Amino acid sequence: MAAKSSRTSAVVAKSPRAEVAASLHAEREAMFAALRPIVDVVGSFVGENVEIVLHDLTQPESSIVKILNGHVSGRSVGESILSGPDGDKGFVELLRSLQEGAQDEHSVIADYQTFTRGGKELQSSTVIFRDSGGTNFASLCVNADMSVVVQAHAFLQSMLSRPKESEPARDAPAGIDALMKEIIAEAVHRFGKPVSAMDKDEKIHAVETMMQRGLFIVKGGVERAATALGVTRFSVYNYLDALRQRSADTSLLPERVKRKAGRK
Repeated sequence: MAAKSSRTSAVVAKSPRAEVAASLHAEREAMFAALRPIVDVVGSFVGENVEIVLHDLTQPESSIVKILNGHVSGRSVGESILSGPDGDKGFVELLRSLQEGAQDEHSVIADYQTFTRGGKELQSSTVIFRDSGGTNFASLCVNADMSVVVQAHAFLQSMLSRPKESEPARDAPAGIDALMKEIIAEAVHRFGKPVSAMDKDEKIHAVETMMQRGLFIVKGGVERAATALGVTRFSVYNYLDALRQRSADTSLLPERVKRKAGRK
């Protein structure tokens, strides 16, 4: 009877521990259930050069429970945490927390350099999760393949460091005086004969060309045209008036010119 009582006491003594273990197991399962969709969310807006890995640290021999873009490190679900990149500071944090004992807060190890087995450079960040008993049970790791960025940087650097090709010399913007001379010369020389050999209709056409290029909007345009054509400025006004009458569209004639032509 005494032996039976002893066995009963032992079972009762173990029950609280069993309850705690069950509670922690449920807590961890709930955390993994919450972390799995986070892996998917992060993976939905990063490029294929970024690996996201969820580890179950209680099973180090087959810790990877979810992974996206595993081609970055060459890993897949079910592989050991030891197959991860070299130089992982997450291991250092794990060892430190084990030595210091239970902790309530999760650990964040952000932005550190690691390398794949093949020597590819990665930029990594890790979060280590602890249960309410202070035990490390899960980690979420992000590993970005920086070779793509390095190549892009090198390409951009090569573009920026190229010696600049000498730009073709550009003529300085012509002043108003040079532009007026150009317009007049083009209008007068279009007939391929000296001004003295041009008849009235040819001179009217020359004035039309000058008008279409805006010569008579500028102060002194009429006087310059008259000089170039060997006529008086009143003759130029007459030519403009003839052009106005020839066309129903008088919009080409500046108001100032039309007013002066009307006073001749």
